[in-house]
Amino acid sequence: MEYSDLAKRVPPTYENGQDIRDRTFEFACRVVAFCEEVYAKGGVGRIMVPQLVNCSTSPASMLEEARAAESDADFVSKCCISLKELREAWTRLRICQRRRIGPQEAKALVQEGSELVAIIGTIIRNKRRSMAARSVGRRPRRRILNS
Repeated sequence: MEYSDLAKRVPPTYENGQDIRDRTFEFACRVVAFCEEVYAKGGVGRIMVPQLVNCSTSPASMLEEARAAESDADFVSKCCISLKELREAWTRLRICQRRRIGPQEAKALVQEGSELVAIIGTIIRNKRRSMAARSVGRRPRRRILNS
């Protein structure tokens, strides 16, 4: 059974960010399928495929790593890397769409990429706000200097 078939039958869960991890995984799978078609057709699209595959599959991996982050700062860092890679994939897909490189699914992939960028950007913003709010209540540590 294909993952996309399973995703259509199982409703998403929002617990612990599973929905965004599922969406980035599905996005990566869709982009890989898109790239297979682009590569088969040859031309300039064949040159674009390796980097598009790299930057579109990276966010799903980074979000899985963020799930096991060692600290809030580590979580934010991994999410930021995921966001950067998604922005790159989104831009490359927009180029494919504009230049009519590859199948018509480019339009849907551009839309999904845009939504994922917005969601992950919001996750980062919210996490940074919660980190800042927690640090306001803490007393600064006194530094003890050795003489």
